Amino acid sequence: MRIIPTVPQPRSRAASKGGRKGGRGRPQLELQEIKQRLSDLADDVVEGRRDKGVAAVASQILNVYLRAVSVELQVREQLELVERLEALEKALEQSRNSGRYGA
Repeated sequence: MRIIPTVPQPRSRAASKGGRKGGRGRPQLELQEIKQRLSDLADDVVEGRRDKGVAAVASQILNVYLRAVSVELQVREQLELVERLEALEKALEQSRNSGRYGA
């Protein structure tokens, strides 16, 4: 039984922009998958199909993974804010410079 999906290699900032326009993408999907796995695990324990000790360890691992996904989402949001702030600062600087030498 594979509990944790493989972790993808780090991507460049430019590549990370791809998932932003249509929502949060991969982290949301991973959260749904983890929630489903935890629910299935709980059902298996209650119905006697899974050993409680094995399920306890698996749920701990999934909870650590959940935390990692949450941190990844926070990092993405912070990077997006930094990029937006840099773009605003650049636009403001260009606006100021065009006023000095402008028409």
